[in-house]
Amino acid sequence: MYADHYGLSGPPFQLTPDARFWFESRTHKKAMAYLGYGLSQGEGFIAITGEIGAGKSTLVAHLMARIDRARLNAIHIVSTQVEGDDMLRLIAGGLGLASEGTSKAGLLERVEQRLEEEYRSGKRTLIVVDEAQNLPTSSLEELRMLSNFQLGGRALVQTVLLAQPEFRERLAAPGLEQLRQRVIASHHLEPMGRDEIEAYVRHRMTVAGWSGRPEFAPDLFDGLYRASGGIPRRLNQLLGRLLLHGAVERLDRIDSAALEAVVDEIDSDSAPAEAKAPVLPLRSAPQPELSAQAQAQAQAQPPLQPTADMTAAEARIAALEARLDEQEAAIRRVLSLLVEWAEQDRVAQRPVDRRFHAA
Repeated sequence: MYADHYGLSGPPFQLTPDARFWFESRTHKKAMAYLGYGLSQGEGFIAITGEIGAGKSTLVAHLMARIDRARLNAIHIVSTQVEGDDMLRLIAGGLGLASEGTSKAGLLERVEQRLEEEYRSGKRTLIVVDEAQNLPTSSLEELRMLSNFQLGGRALVQTVLLAQPEFRERLAAPGLEQLRQRVIASHHLEPMGRDEIEAYVRHRMTVAGWSGRPEFAPDLFDGLYRASGGIPRRLNQLLGRLLLHGAVERLDRIDSAALEAVVDEIDSDSAPAEAKAPVLPLRSAPQPELSAQAQAQAQAQPPLQPTADMTAAEARIAALEARLDEQEAAIRRVLSLLVEWAEQDRVAQRPVDRRFHAA
């Protein structure tokens, strides 16, 4: 929706990895250097860690787009909550081998033969494992065992492990010492710096065909850094919502005030659901008659005073009502914009009356 409004070829801040939007921040440039060094060695393991949304998957997409498929057979594995035997079958599938009904010993033999065939034809094999922090120890051991396959003193397979930060602690565990000794390069993806935010935004907008509209106010980028912490996925989420807000409000210039409105909206979306008020019955249930003594005691009770809990509940109800009013106004703006766009399309597609055009 906002892409059409601002004349973009597509959404520049989508959350799914896209190699076209690769941005070489300082930390990603260093990660690619470590990957390049590790791949040149042709053996062992390369470990890349980073927080959720730090750009590990985008790094893989960029790597896959650059490798020479004629010289490197890359097997990308995302389903990592699998035991060792299933990991072996996933790798066999990546090599084009059927594994159903085959024993583990037979499958290992077939995998080794295929790796040797690939190597003799001048093609190396690279296994890229995403979300490696979820790997059971048996799967890590299976990968280590595969790294032992050699031909003529050269390793037949190399592995890249992409994981969240806790994987570094796991690698330090005593039981994984043999695997740790085979890690030839490692890098931790840090968040982008404040000075990289503006270049990141302009780069992705330009790839999407940005012609200068909307304009970004200088005060916007400090706010984007504070709100995202420099994490690319958080930044993409903020900017996607920010451009949608700009399209709805018909903004040609996006500044910190627009960002503040979007951040408040995101915070309200992620807030825990408030306790619902009890549903009252449509008809009152018949009440038992009170005795004269009970009626006298009830009349003697002092009137109910508002408590702190009641005051808090009333405040929450008022906040919910205000939020509903804001959402209703936003929906009305979106509908008005959609109706306007539909009317413009209808007018643009209306056939020309030929009576006013003489031959």
